[in-house]
Amino acid sequence: MIENVDDQAYPAYGADTKKRYSGADFWIKLKLSAKIAGRELVEKSLWLYYAARRPETPIWGKTAVYSALAYFILPTDAIPDFIPITGYTDDMAAIAAAVATISQYIDDDVKTLANKKLKSWFD
Repeated sequence: MIENVDDQAYPAYGADTKKRYSGADFWIKLKLSAKIAGRELVEKSLWLYYAARRPETPIWGKTAVYSALAYFILPTDAIPDFIPITGYTDDMAAIAAAVATISQYIDDDVKTLANKKLKSWFD
């Protein structure tokens, strides 16, 4: 089942960010590509998603997160996702950069939420 995501997750980032990122598209892409993309990419994407939903995460951090997640769900990116082995490397680079950018907002609560979702998909 796809997570119910409301548009309130990114209220103040401007129309441009909202056009590129869709919470529903994120959950669809993540769920459909979880096994192919791999546990690490999914885990880090979930860290970003849950950290961005926290009120403590500043607007600049949320903007970095939603930009990286928008790139991840973008059907036409630098290396198309359907290419075996290398298809998700560019996505992982974008996700890793965003994780490094907001690492101070990725706490144990965020990781616990991500782990619960990971267990339901991978275990």
